Amino acid sequence: MESVIRKRPVVLSIVCVLGFIWIVFSFPAVFSPSVKKLGDWYPALFGLIVAASFISYIGVWYMKRWGVNLYIITFFVKEIILIFIDDVNYVGILFSVFFISSMVSFYKRMDTNL
Repeated sequence: MESVIRKRPVVLSIVCVLGFIWIVFSFPAVFSPSVKKLGDWYPALFGLIVAASFISYIGVWYMKRWGVNLYIITFFVKEIILIFIDDVNYVGILFSVFFISSMVSFYKRMDTNL
């Protein structure tokens, strides 16, 4: 089989590196007492959101369309949950919208295969 090498744009590299840094700092928060106070279900759900975000960044890093799709789904699930617990972060929404717009702008160049 012939493999096609897709060159990752610099913008996506920056988005992925920033996303990885965000994951490194947010993963320990899954086990923090402040997250536990939000409910018995929230630490597990927050951990799932962090894990899905990490997986989506890996997909985008390797120029896979499923990475963008997973990131968008994770974003909406996270924001819906944050609205329900009344903890909306507008700066985080702006960063996520920038990430989504930069990912979608290169969506056609990404690979459809796993």
